[in-house]
Amino acid sequence: MRDAPELLERARELTGRRLTRVRLVTDTTEFMKLESGDVLELEGRRFVLKGTEYEGRFGLDEQPKYWVKRALDWEDGSAKIIKLVFFEEFEMALGAFKVRCFRSPAKEARILALVRGNPNFMQGESLQDTAGNQVRVLDRIHGGPLDHHLQELECGHQEYFERHLRRVLTKLSVAFGAIGWLHTQGERHGDVRRDHLFVDTDSGAWPWIDFDYNFEFKQNPYGLDLFGLGNVLAYAVARRDVTYQLVQQENPQAAQDLRSEDFSLIIKNRLMNLRKIYPYLPASLNNVLLHFSSGATVFYERVDELMAELTPAIAELPEEED
Repeated sequence: MRDAPELLERARELTGRRLTRVRLVTDTTEFMKLESGDVLELEGRRFVLKGTEYEGRFGLDEQPKYWVKRALDWEDGSAKIIKLVFFEEFEMALGAFKVRCFRSPAKEARILALVRGNPNFMQGESLQDTAGNQVRVLDRIHGGPLDHHLQELECGHQEYFERHLRRVLTKLSVAFGAIGWLHTQGERHGDVRRDHLFVDTDSGAWPWIDFDYNFEFKQNPYGLDLFGLGNVLAYAVARRDVTYQLVQQENPQAAQDLRSEDFSLIIKNRLMNLRKIYPYLPASLNNVLLHFSSGATVFYERVDELMAELTPAIAELPEEED
């Protein structure tokens, strides 16, 4: 890092802040030391940092992601997300199996190149710093994650089912198909979650974000993505995560009828057999969800298998009246 006073005026103009100093950074290895107002120079491109992104998943809004920065393009001032190189690894239990999960900046860079121009995925590019780190520079999406979008529909569940669910699942099926396409290219998303599916308010597309996780699952090379799709589907159908505790609070009688096989194979407290609390759901749709439950004997191995059952189930849902 080195001082660059000549950059100060442009950095002030872009950020709208009364900065007193600016540093030009060409090596991002020590990302914890980066500050708002720093200017990153990557392969001749410059970006001024505005701050750190925060984890927005499941109530963790106050958890900073120090390797992910908000930034502005030096040339045109467009909003960017800068993802710096950060490695981590952990194991996830999937039934009786253990799945190794790990971050791979190279994998995300590869997918960004693969999906360029595809509205079903976030857009960006990978640029190297002087230390060889693969820094991902992403276009900021105008909108928010799927769960925020669904929560804006202010209605009870039965009204949601009757007026909105068919439209929501029709859009969702396009996003599911995009993951299936990714698999045909030999790639995986790696971290399929509802907060990694955005609703773009400008284009109307529902693009997937965050491709830097990868996993090793020899029994099914795409299995973790598929179970992620099951979790997203269950949330979209219920418009919330339905747990045993939630059912017990809202409908104690229904809670008495719940069994361990009604819940997710991965997240043991998440209900998949949603028809037990929403009896108006079509059996065909509920049966799709049951493929992700602890009681399942047959699991989807490919997205097209999932879609072969989900598509006709969507056709059974009520159509929204004008």
